[in-house]
Amino acid sequence: MCLGVPALVIKIEEDRALVDVMGSRMHVGTIFVPDVKVNDFVLLHAGQAMTIIDEEYARESIEEWRNVLDGRHESFF
Repeated sequence: MCLGVPALVIKIEEDRALVDVMGSRMHVGTIFVPDVKVNDFVLLHAGQAMTIIDEEYARESIEEWRNVLDGRHESFF
């Protein structure tokens, strides 16, 4: 099983992109998404953008990730 995390593409730099993942920025590979553009949403896995996804799906997925992280965080207290 693999997990994919949605990210917003901020800048394209040759074979990598600067993305925003829920407020954190990082560089990821873009070899699997050669047609990616700035402001596209992509699904990330292991430092690579695996596919371009639509904004609605990305926002729903981000909300679910936040719910999971918030639930996990509360269980530590």
